[in-house]
Amino acid sequence: MEAVFSYILGLGAAVMMPILFTILGVCIRIPFSKALKSGLCVGVGFVGLSVITGLLTSSLGPALGKVVEIYGLNLEVFDMGWPAAAAVAYNTLVGSFIIPVCLGVNLLLLILGCTRTINIDLWNYWHFAFIGSVIFFMTDSLAWGFFGAIICYIITLVLADMTAKKFQSFYANMEGISIPQPFVQGFTPFAILIGKALDKIPGFDKLNIDAEGMKKKFGLFGEPLFLGIIIGIAIGFLSLSDQFGEKSFMDLLPAPLTLGIKMGAVMELIPRITSLFIEGLKPISDATRALIAKKFGESKEIYIGMSPALVIGHPTTLITSLLLIPVTLVLAVVLPGNQFLPLASLAGMFYVFVMILPYTNGNVVKSFIVGFVMMVLGLYFVTWMSPDFTLAARDVYNNTQDAAVAVPEGFAAGSLDFASSPIAMAIYACVKYLKYIGAGVLVVITCGMVYWNRVMINKK
Repeated sequence: MEAVFSYILGLGAAVMMPILFTILGVCIRIPFSKALKSGLCVGVGFVGLSVITGLLTSSLGPALGKVVEIYGLNLEVFDMGWPAAAAVAYNTLVGSFIIPVCLGVNLLLLILGCTRTINIDLWNYWHFAFIGSVIFFMTDSLAWGFFGAIICYIITLVLADMTAKKFQSFYANMEGISIPQPFVQGFTPFAILIGKALDKIPGFDKLNIDAEGMKKKFGLFGEPLFLGIIIGIAIGFLSLSDQFGEKSFMDLLPAPLTLGIKMGAVMELIPRITSLFIEGLKPISDATRALIAKKFGESKEIYIGMSPALVIGHPTTLITSLLLIPVTLVLAVVLPGNQFLPLASLAGMFYVFVMILPYTNGNVVKSFIVGFVMMVLGLYFVTWMSPDFTLAARDVYNNTQDAAVAVPEGFAAGSLDFASSPIAMAIYACVKYLKYIGAGVLVVITCGMVYWNRVMINKK
């Protein structure tokens, strides 16, 4: 069983998702050719997104690394990036069985009427395996590891149900879709609370500017493409600031311009790539809703749980992510007690805003403020979890020799995704500091959420 699921995960999202979508399409009576095309569109979307984020990382990473070197910004927690977190997650006993265990939990909750979501985003199950694996190494107990992973999975399913309608109404062509991914869902309560607090500030409503409003107000300067170019050029010049007195402006100019164009390309291409996800997903979503309506009537509704990658091309996400990248670097340096300097993780900044935007209605100012608060908390969360993340990463490296989890000598391991998530931190802290009392608190909260969700499902 372990070997089967390891093989499936080894295929990667770009291969695994087309297979899943094709099988799912045939099961819901879509013609094979149409189901295959839907699956292939999703697979191509994942490949394209991987290429674009790879371009961002390979272009921005060295420039930011040079800035860190010039200004002496080195901190003690090394940014391993999400690949290291995923490698830790899937190379443990918890990770080996996370898919069948969580699918079993999902099926049970569906049968009991406690969720509407079928989570087919199997690749992102590594998030549940990650918190379970860290707890496993921290407690040296497999039972505690699975406890943390399952609690995380159930909470995420309920949050996916609770946010589905808001998500579907904000993003175009997302009918019947929910997002059961704990990294993005962890920011939802903060988006609601901070949004309501900001609304109470006199005059704040005058700052209600979305991405389209920015284009109208600032013209070319409000375009994600142009903002990407400007910020890329600025970072490029910062990375060459130690050469200002040695080389002429014209000699220094090519590198910043190249970085600027690449950053602009990322901003422009991400929305085009994510449109492939929508093209592949829509026939599956439409057929699923039609089948459910035919079998059970309009009162029964099922959501297909998908990756947040579907919607990261939203203009507000692009703008706020781009602005937050340099701000996060400054925060990492000035926040007292923080030891984590994000570099490899910055390419994942786009995912922070997926579930924030529906609750800020795409307001750029409000979304940025929520993201700012989450980055402040997230940097501390990564710092606090780093000792146990390091323990897990080093054990996995000793067993697999996987370079992705090799922690540099003298550093601890960290990653924004998934260690900065409020959900991950809450589960980690309850188990680490409160043990059985913390487990009791988590069980009560989780059962309360499941019960409330079941009541709301039956009510509707």
